[in-house]
Amino acid sequence: MRDKLTKSDVKKIQEEIEHRKLVVRKEMIEAVKEARAHGDLSENFEYHAAKKDKNRNESRIRYLERMLKTAEIVDDTSKEDEVGINNTVELYMEDDDETETYRLVTSVRGSSVNGLISIDSPLGKAILGHKENDRVYIKVNADYGYYVVIRKILNTQEDENDHIRSY
Repeated sequence: MRDKLTKSDVKKIQEEIEHRKLVVRKEMIEAVKEARAHGDLSENFEYHAAKKDKNRNESRIRYLERMLKTAEIVDDTSKEDEVGINNTVELYMEDDDETETYRLVTSVRGSSVNGLISIDSPLGKAILGHKENDRVYIKVNADYGYYVVIRKILNTQEDENDHIRSY
């Protein structure tokens, strides 16, 4: 599956790759050299930990580069009255008789704990493109679904604190 990224996501990923290559990589190489100098490598915990950290950094770089190569670039603009990427929506959950607020984001920034819902999630897919007061059926799986009513759409913009999800 191709990741859907906005131009802003691509920029953030490129910045992270550059930082990891130019700053973190050098720090990790120095840490491995320093740990290696402590002697016997077979019982040297610092050396093994430094190598593990270095390999984790290289793995993250490869992951991000592969993501950029295969990504589908999506537009984060939407009509004033439609749910789109980076919009904050207030949803009335009929089953729970509760109102919840979410912001729609790309999957690489999704964090349901922080109220950031991916456009690839069942909820995100269902409400994308709908208007205020629309009653939308959210199909979770073949046996279960629920209805929400879109109460309010706020055309919020990307926040500086938005980060690309890490592992």
